[in-house]
Amino acid sequence: MSMSYRAVFGAIVATMLVAVGTPACAAAESVRDGAAEVRLYAIPPGPLDKVLIQFASASKIDLVFEADALPKRQSAGLAGRFGVLEGIRKLLEGTDLDVADLRDGGYAIRRTSAASTNGVDAPLTLPTVTVFGRRTPVRVVEGGEAGLGLLGNVDAFDAPVSTRSFDARAIQDLLAYSVADVVETDASVRSVSKPGGILDAFTIRGFPYSNGNFGEIAFDGVYGIASNYRVATGYVERIELIKGPTTLLYGMSPGGAIGGAINIVPKRAEEDRTEVGVDYGSVNQFGTSVDVSKRFGDDREIGVRVNGGYRLGDTALDNQHRSAGSGALALDYRGSRLKASLDVIGQHETISAPFRLVHIVPGIAVPAAPDGHRNISQPWETSRINDGSVLARVTYDVDDRFQLYAYAGGGRTRVARVFPITPTILNETGDVSVFDTNYRFEVDRSSAEAGGRWNFDTGPLNHRLALALSGYRDQLNRGLVNSSITSLTNLYAPVALPQQFIPEPASVPKVSSTFLTGISLADTIAMLDGALQFTAGLRYQRIRSDNFNPDGGTIAQYDKGAVSPMFGIVFRPSQSVSLYANRVEGLSKGEVAPTSASNAGEVLAPYRTTQYEIGLRFARQQLAASLSAFQISRVSGVMSGTRYGADGEQRNRGLEFAVREELLPGVRLSASAMWVDAAITESPALSGKRPIGVPSWQANVGVELDAPPVPGLTFTTFLTYSGSQYVDASNTQRIPSWTRWDLGLRYRLEGGRYPTTLRLAVRNVLNRRGWVAVDAYGGLAQADPRTVLASVTVGF
Repeated sequence: MSMSYRAVFGAIVATMLVAVGTPACAAAESVRDGAAEVRLYAIPPGPLDKVLIQFASASKIDLVFEADALPKRQSAGLAGRFGVLEGIRKLLEGTDLDVADLRDGGYAIRRTSAASTNGVDAPLTLPTVTVFGRRTPVRVVEGGEAGLGLLGNVDAFDAPVSTRSFDARAIQDLLAYSVADVVETDASVRSVSKPGGILDAFTIRGFPYSNGNFGEIAFDGVYGIASNYRVATGYVERIELIKGPTTLLYGMSPGGAIGGAINIVPKRAEEDRTEVGVDYGSVNQFGTSVDVSKRFGDDREIGVRVNGGYRLGDTALDNQHRSAGSGALALDYRGSRLKASLDVIGQHETISAPFRLVHIVPGIAVPAAPDGHRNISQPWETSRINDGSVLARVTYDVDDRFQLYAYAGGGRTRVARVFPITPTILNETGDVSVFDTNYRFEVDRSSAEAGGRWNFDTGPLNHRLALALSGYRDQLNRGLVNSSITSLTNLYAPVALPQQFIPEPASVPKVSSTFLTGISLADTIAMLDGALQFTAGLRYQRIRSDNFNPDGGTIAQYDKGAVSPMFGIVFRPSQSVSLYANRVEGLSKGEVAPTSASNAGEVLAPYRTTQYEIGLRFARQQLAASLSAFQISRVSGVMSGTRYGADGEQRNRGLEFAVREELLPGVRLSASAMWVDAAITESPALSGKRPIGVPSWQANVGVELDAPPVPGLTFTTFLTYSGSQYVDASNTQRIPSWTRWDLGLRYRLEGGRYPTTLRLAVRNVLNRRGWVAVDAYGGLAQADPRTVLASVTVGF
């Protein structure tokens, strides 16, 4: 089966036009009464009106109330599984208010009889405030829903895979500039880079994620749109973490990641509001941000949201200066059946003395890590990255059970760098050899997809059928000029080296291109009133990968198809318990044989990955917990004699546990842990060895404490632990375990005309030095020094 990119793109655009041009069908069926439907909520504490808005949006209900008539009080939020009426009444405890069912799918807040001035239980009148929960995408509840790509948004308890999400409030409370600052609060994820470096890279379930030149963070379920090397959080409404291979759900990852996926959901105009902020970071970084949201039209069907942010100044690393900015425009239209959106994003970052991970020669012990402030990079070394992207999406509800959708978009990245390519530790005293390279990168990506979702019944069975046709293309152009000078510096006493003149590359030739096309089909069958659900799906993935020499000639090419299946089952014996299991396969591009191999330059066939997983979820009142066991086996390339081939295998077996609970009123615990037994199982020389950079244990523990004497004031503390890790494939070099302790506080002043939040955080309070991670290539990342972060945001 052969599909050209032009044919795929044309088919998708045609589907978009058909969706827009299709006339409205018969009137929608009556809204199903959802009062008894039980959902999982994890709404953080806040002002009562804001918490009610979040609840309504998460529940997909219309909730009517007059904000000015509500008591100016803080709500403890809502955590656990509740029905609609039960949840609202839980939020209204301690007030003179109750909820009325309007019998049209909507609800109204009313005064109780004892508080009514006229003896009638009348709803509070609403001049301006209505939450259109049924027509607004759910983007505010952390843990309530999971975005599963092809399968759409589902209740987290109905997901056949392990998921977690972080909403915009949680992102702000972490004082997170990039996605990396957020996702590593889950123990299954670790950042293997530094904020002062050139990119964000991760491990998920012990496998590399986003370690190359093609960003693997999805934007609204789409690869190729998010900024390529580091994703800022200013325009992000929710971050979704899906664990395990996601080839069926999102398509094959551009960089071959198979341990999981990270998806960002962009902000949309949900209400008329403006928020401005200023922030500070050690030692001399200052920033500002703005977020403007507005809806227009008789039915508020048109939305505009604009986000922007800029930071500038000296960082906590020696000699480093950084400027970074991001901007996003989000337009959306929400008609009765037709919905459309357009996202335009720009991001740039310039760093002087960018931090570089250091490598180490074989045969020596890994020296102790330097002080976190130390930076061997020179002030004249630089990294400049400019990103731009756009995504257009359209959805049309043919009727209440059949939906068509399509999207198309792309991104481009331009990179200019002068820095050491692979700084290498030479001895145990910390001497490091460096030589600089002048780089130019051009990375272009484009994506498109068309599909449909159909909900229908066959006897006692309910089906949710999904079909999609997709295409993704990327191209890497690269030019470089190496310095003729090799210099020496030292980890503990960096040497100030004279500035070198390294000319820019005369050209930036094409190095590689990849074209991925695929067809996905999945059906989720529910029975016993949804208590038992079975998901089966297949994705046919076509992969074309080409490598080029500097003259533009093709030196290696691969063009072949493969099928990736997924099977999952969910059983819910009660509303509070969910059991699930899955068998999922993933695909990743085959590697390129190294220059030392007899088949140098050959692109290997796609690598297959297989995951088996079982899990348990539990949620009741203020407690939510999950436990899972998994095994992921991934084919890898190894040298067999003089030839490089797909003859190796890495197998990660693990257990994951997470819990969130309100231990006492105003005292909240959040903890997670992952244990992994990782091994190379198929390799002539390395069988039984532990893979590079995979610790046995990773754990996080956080506690929040509200201060009752001062409403809105909350103290936080957080511990992050990673076990020891091997640096080399032979397991002769290792780094020790490491623990980081963070402290923070936030103070919300929500009662006035201009809601204000003050946030303060101290990361690595004890200023502990250490090696914290090893990346997929054996690079060592040192701990950040003690860092102070602060911000003030004001809404109006």
